[in-house]
Amino acid sequence: MTQQPSSPAELPQPSDAAPPASAAPAAVRGASRGSLWRDGNFLTMWSGQALAQLGSQVTELAIPVLAVLLLQASELEVGLLNAAGVAAFLVVGLPAGAWIDRMRKRRVMIWADAVRAAALGTLPLLWWLDALAMWHLYAVALVVGVATVFFDVSYQSIIPSLVRPQQIAEANGKLEATRELANIGGPAIGGWLIAAVSAPFAILGTVATYVASFLALLATRDHEQPRAADDRGPILREIGEGLRWVLGNPLLVRIVGTTSISNFASTISFTLLPIFLLRTLGLSPEAMGVIFSLGAVGGLAGAVATPHIVRWIGEARAIPASAIAFSLVACLLPLAATFPAVAFPLLVVQGFVASFTVLLYNITQVTFRQRITPSRLLGRMNASVRFCVWGVMPIAALLAGALGTWIGVVPTMWIGAAGQVLAALCVVVGPFWAMRALPDAHG
Repeated sequence: MTQQPSSPAELPQPSDAAPPASAAPAAVRGASRGSLWRDGNFLTMWSGQALAQLGSQVTELAIPVLAVLLLQASELEVGLLNAAGVAAFLVVGLPAGAWIDRMRKRRVMIWADAVRAAALGTLPLLWWLDALAMWHLYAVALVVGVATVFFDVSYQSIIPSLVRPQQIAEANGKLEATRELANIGGPAIGGWLIAAVSAPFAILGTVATYVASFLALLATRDHEQPRAADDRGPILREIGEGLRWVLGNPLLVRIVGTTSISNFASTISFTLLPIFLLRTLGLSPEAMGVIFSLGAVGGLAGAVATPHIVRWIGEARAIPASAIAFSLVACLLPLAATFPAVAFPLLVVQGFVASFTVLLYNITQVTFRQRITPSRLLGRMNASVRFCVWGVMPIAALLAGALGTWIGVVPTMWIGAAGQVLAALCVVVGPFWAMRALPDAHG
């Protein structure tokens, strides 16, 4: 549950991504005639997600501060905490996709919000009772991680049932822009809250935003049709079908390769980031939040600039170009320890460029993935991709804790930076440069 790096997220053609206009609810039919700014149904869901994203950023700062400063966690304990937060993608990621493809995705998201709010709410209570220990953080991280697996896979799969096919890219852009706005404001607000009311009680702000997301999803309507019972097979066979879809697309395999290696390497670096910033560099939680916020401005700029860049250099070429940029700029993070006098601006520049280029990469490849995947496979496709690209993260977090204890924090972060540079090769060496547009459902 430590602050995650600006690293890639995780795409495949939708012949059946949405029903004809006549079959869609009135809100969806009206949205098809114009911008999503006039789609009240999408705006309801979006507003709830905006608040939840803001709240999650507060907790992403408050949890490591609580562990490092209040509970005096070691490098290994921080590694264990980070691993607990993402272990669910490795353990339940694949079956979650098969299950979600049998459920109404909006309902899954509603339950996931309720579970996350309840679990996080125990931390300030335990702290107030003077009973909080590291194992409580591990347990909450595991529970929130499982709920997040179900929420995130559903979240990436629900868009085609809320908007028209031609609006998917616009919807993804808006959601990513909101996430980056949360990345800008959330850490700064989190740093202020931690200073004002302490890290445990700052977490209550996140609980409130998850409740707001829960209520917004209750008010949202979708036109998703549950899969018929005769279209369901054994879980293991359905998991295999999702994996084959992902691994059978030569472009998607390269994207997954870059994303997986980059996430593994960046997790090695960023697992130890709270210790690096708070102990090695001696920064305050408020300064840590400001660094994250200023760096995240690049993500907002990236979300706005992505359509223009894609038109300029082409959708396919945007993927390797962005991978080169976010991989090379990763080296600035450990370099800050070599030049402590300019560490603050180096970290801000690193965060800005990384966030900008990761958003360009993610919006492009996620839209590609949603566009080419039949709706009946969306949950399993997203779960398969998440399994590959997020399943490596708990392993990397444990490795980071061990390496940090063995060779130190800064050398471990250099290993992570080198791994990110190697990650870009999967998409840099390949067919993307020779293409301008990525294939569609019939390409």
